[in-house]
Amino acid sequence: LHSAVTRIQVQRPGFNYTFAHICILNNDKTCIVDDIVHVLEELKAARSSNRTNFAITYPITHLKDGREVYNGHQLGGVTVHSKDRVKSAEAIQLTYYLQAINSLNDMVAEKWESIFCDTVELFQKSNRKVKMYPFTSSSLKEDFQKTSRVSERYLITSLVLVVTLAILCCSMQDCVRSKPWLGLLGLLTVTLATLTAAGIINLTGGKYNSTFLGIPFVMLGHGLYGTFEMLSSWRKTREDQHVKERTAAVFADSMLSFSLTTAMYLVTFGIGASPFTNIEAARIFCCNSCIAIFFNYLYVLSFYGSSLVFTGYIENNYQHSIFCRKVPKPEVLQEKPAWYRFLLTAKFSEDTADSEETNTYESHLLVWFLKRYYCDWITNTYVKPFVVLFYLVYISFALMGYLQVSEGSDLSNIVATATRTIEYTTAQQKYFSNYSPVIGFYIYESIEYWNTSVQEDVLEYTKGFVRISWFESYLNYLRKLNISTGLPKKNFTDMLRNSFLKAPQFAHFSEDIIFSKKYNNEVDVVASRMFLVAKTMETKREELYDLLETLRKLSLTSKVKFIVFNPSFVYMDRYASSVGAPLQNSCISALFLLFFSAFLVADSLINVWLTLTVASVEFGVIGFMTLWKVELDCISVLCLIYGINYTIDNCAPLLSTFVLGKEFTRTKWVKNALEVHGVAILQSYLCYIVGLIPLAAVPSNLTRTLFRCLFLIALVTFFHCFAILPVILTFLPPSKKKRKEKKNPENREEIECVEMVDMDSTRVVDQITTV
Repeated sequence: LHSAVTRIQVQRPGFNYTFAHICILNNDKTCIVDDIVHVLEELKAARSSNRTNFAITYPITHLKDGREVYNGHQLGGVTVHSKDRVKSAEAIQLTYYLQAINSLNDMVAEKWESIFCDTVELFQKSNRKVKMYPFTSSSLKEDFQKTSRVSERYLITSLVLVVTLAILCCSMQDCVRSKPWLGLLGLLTVTLATLTAAGIINLTGGKYNSTFLGIPFVMLGHGLYGTFEMLSSWRKTREDQHVKERTAAVFADSMLSFSLTTAMYLVTFGIGASPFTNIEAARIFCCNSCIAIFFNYLYVLSFYGSSLVFTGYIENNYQHSIFCRKVPKPEVLQEKPAWYRFLLTAKFSEDTADSEETNTYESHLLVWFLKRYYCDWITNTYVKPFVVLFYLVYISFALMGYLQVSEGSDLSNIVATATRTIEYTTAQQKYFSNYSPVIGFYIYESIEYWNTSVQEDVLEYTKGFVRISWFESYLNYLRKLNISTGLPKKNFTDMLRNSFLKAPQFAHFSEDIIFSKKYNNEVDVVASRMFLVAKTMETKREELYDLLETLRKLSLTSKVKFIVFNPSFVYMDRYASSVGAPLQNSCISALFLLFFSAFLVADSLINVWLTLTVASVEFGVIGFMTLWKVELDCISVLCLIYGINYTIDNCAPLLSTFVLGKEFTRTKWVKNALEVHGVAILQSYLCYIVGLIPLAAVPSNLTRTLFRCLFLIALVTFFHCFAILPVILTFLPPSKKKRKEKKNPENREEIECVEMVDMDSTRVVDQITTV
């Protein structure tokens, strides 16, 4: 396999590049390869010469030339005899290092990596007894973006389901008052806003990533609720009013709360899109969400508002809500076939008694269900204890999950399944987790290596590691020379240069020391490097992260200036910041919103109830998310931030209506709040859940996390809106005192009405009222 890899050729005009042309070179101008390759070569030579005294020890072994090499991260699944002699190994890891010194070299290296994966897979087919898992520097990026490709048909299915349900939610048996087009146009409004944001991001040079899959669902939860709330407000207006007056009443009733929740989304995601967020994927996600939400607000005001006016005129003229054809009078319909009468069923105003005028929309299934059945049932005295008991069970399970929360640090959580990243990381954790990765320890200043105190300092900082490359043994050797002879600096550096050329055990010393010539031929050591292996297992991510933080603190406070690096630290940083930075931003935005809303809400109790509701929902989501095997990572934390907005979006109108009610009983105002806002919440929830369901089938861990988090947010919020809040508000503040005002005969209103009537349809098309 090693020979096949080194023979790979990348064809370019006029030249074929091999591994030898793009590899990182040794001091002797040969390619740097893993020490395990030299071990295998010596093992092969010993076998060919029938030598049986060659033994490999673990995790440190000795080569024929006397060098001591570390193989803890290159041999996996090791079984040892006594004295650490290797009896067998189940896995071997080979790493090839490529240069990237210019654009041509980078392009050739990228092409070489692609051919490398093909070569390994081809080699696998002819050697089926051995499993091989190739992984390159671009594998993670490719597998991360693969989620978008495998999600396409599932997202199309989701769109079809949402369109169908949105149309059904806005339909009713009355063909005049039914609004199927508004369901479709509401979804079109959300889609236009999302596409506008995507276009602006593309035009400004933004980078696409798979986290953008969550943006349509962010928009679906916020945008559809706003359109359904406007439609619900339309149903509360009087039919004998002009379209302009009905539209004005709709905007006055629904747009204030929609404007406040939109501002809340903009603040929350705006902070996430700011430089405070140090994760580029999260920052671009928040930026795109901000743009989409802003344009959604504009489109709801303009496009959807105009659509509402248009359908209002259709309704006022008694035209069919789908075909826009004039609906004939009942006496005319009696002469038509049954299917014709079914399609053109409508209730005319002259057929409706004055007492029933406000109930013309009750034929809508959801309105009828909430008003006639659910509101009375949930506020029933015998139902309340069971709801409270169910809430206590909910809190108990949420607490159990909350106490088990863990931060996600597995690369497989952000990529599609059945990819190279998944296979490679699974094998890596199975076979190579006995020791931490090799950590580079880089001293980047010119220090007095001949000074005994400096040597002690360096050894002190690297205490607690399994191996210190050449450094500890070599410093001990140099310390003896320096102390016994008292060499001055110049002689010390000369000796340092010459000794490693003669000593075979320090044949790789030139890789770890950088010399610099000064005037009068004096040589100085300007930088050095050693490799460390920590006494911790790679499977214990907390220990590895603690190690990273400890080394960083040492690098800031130590007398010797050094940096530490390992590729796995990039992902440790990513997950550490993916939890800390978004939570910090969400706390800042929450404080800002509480301060901002304190000046806008009519009653401070609304803020109190809203804060308690959000806390209960987020607590439950985190707990159940953990019980559902979802860890805290970048995706789940972004979902939790969205969950705050989603909860306020749905619960704020309910709480506002209840708190601001001044007369009647608590139960009466709970029923009223559910009747007024419950239909819009239920419609948006059904569409949201139906849209999420296909996401569960996408073969990707990223979408699996997305689905589970968003599903829990929607379910727990719905549970609070339709069960917890309606029950708790019936026996907790604010109190509702009946205040009967004495009627004063002098305070009577004189009303003069002038009506303009369309003689053909006997409908009031305008009216002027003077009080």
